[in-house]
Amino acid sequence: MQVGPFPNLVGNVASAVVSAAIFVVVFVLIYIAGKAILLPVVDRSLKSRNLEEHARRPLKKLVSILVVFAAIAVAFGMAGFGNFLQSLATVAAAATLAIGFAMQDVVKNFVAGVFIYTDKPFRIGDWIEWDDQAGIVEDISLRVSRVRTFDNELLTVPNSQLTDGVIKNPVAKDQLRLKFVFGIGYEDDIDTATEIIVEEADAHPEILDDPAPSVRLVELGDSSVGLQSRIWIADPSRADFVKTRAEYVKAVKERFDEEDINIPYPNRTIGGGLELSNVEGLVEPADD
Repeated sequence: MQVGPFPNLVGNVASAVVSAAIFVVVFVLIYIAGKAILLPVVDRSLKSRNLEEHARRPLKKLVSILVVFAAIAVAFGMAGFGNFLQSLATVAAAATLAIGFAMQDVVKNFVAGVFIYTDKPFRIGDWIEWDDQAGIVEDISLRVSRVRTFDNELLTVPNSQLTDGVIKNPVAKDQLRLKFVFGIGYEDDIDTATEIIVEEADAHPEILDDPAPSVRLVELGDSSVGLQSRIWIADPSRADFVKTRAEYVKAVKERFDEEDINIPYPNRTIGGGLELSNVEGLVEPADD
């Protein structure tokens, strides 16, 4: 008696279902076990090395990705789709192909995130400036960084934008130098104005004595003489920077007013004449 193709088809479908079920069960078990056991161990190890949170976070995410790949590879082997190494090579090749063609920007930002982790151009809590943007770094991940602007807007910035250009980190060091140009009139005494600028810097509690404040004549403008003040503050943040500069400039302005030192503004003189044409034949008004 000849057996038809239907029993073979049923057997193949049943085998495929069983293999798929084994794959799912093994994958879930390995994934859950890896997350529950491996991640806490890695986290404790990173903390023991005194790594900060922004540095631990991308490494823990990388470990999570490796757990997923390992779970897929082992599940492939247990389901009868191939041995462990072949499964891992197959998954890695497929992932590489997919990344190469469909996730170029993701890979670019991922690599940039690794560079941010290794080079440490900024950290969470730093005030940074790039292009025409500025703000406080709130989060650094493998793909993006989140920056809170000073208008309380949250910017999600791809990491590649922060590594391809120039990043200014004013708070990376313990001290920050501030510069401000005071304009005085040409008839005012430069030495007196310089003494006032330095005295008010010395009197402000947030301005350092070492390095000492300094003043330089930097420009001879159309209506004023520019004196540039250079002062230093410690442990800077943007709030401290803006507050200190505002208080300092206000104090100098008040002293200038007391000493009758003028802060001129630009003057413009408009000259010329009025010329009339085609006035022949105009009748002048008659005398009364």
